[in-house]
Amino acid sequence: MKRLPIALACLVLSLPLLAQNADEPASRDDVILYLRTMHSHDLVQKLIAAQSVTTGQLLHDQLMKEKGTVPADFEARFSKMNDQLMKGMPIDAIIQAMIPAYQKHFTHGDIEAMTAFYSSPVGQKVLEELPAVTQEGMQAAMPIMSKYLSEWQERMKHEFEPAQKNSPAKAGTRAAPIEN
Repeated sequence: MKRLPIALACLVLSLPLLAQNADEPASRDDVILYLRTMHSHDLVQKLIAAQSVTTGQLLHDQLMKEKGTVPADFEARFSKMNDQLMKGMPIDAIIQAMIPAYQKHFTHGDIEAMTAFYSSPVGQKVLEELPAVTQEGMQAAMPIMSKYLSEWQERMKHEFEPAQKNSPAKAGTRAAPIEN
């Protein structure tokens, strides 16, 4: 009879050693499981593809603003370059490089909870819809961002114009290097 309380006490005291504490840092395996649950490789590809649509539109708009026209084969050339970007993108290496950041900022319990969420039907829907939401959101925000950046560029231009006029270096010449 004396052995039963001692055995129970040993079992209770050893349980924390058997289970990983939720407050401990996430292990590499925790993060890898989480990233697999998120289908991170496919998600990165989809997000890059969605972003490239926005980037193509920004480039098109910038060329129109600066030159007044775009090359006739702009779409085909941009599409070809974008395909090359996607084929050469080292996504697996990028994902591996991100693991320490997850380990630094999330505990084992955090990763466990995020994995549980992204394993759920709602989590899987978030992952499926995120690239489209990102693309649509960026397209909606693009005119606002473009207007703001144009206004900011004008302010910067006006901010530095007086300094350029008073600068000893004239257009086409370089200022003398400063000797130490």
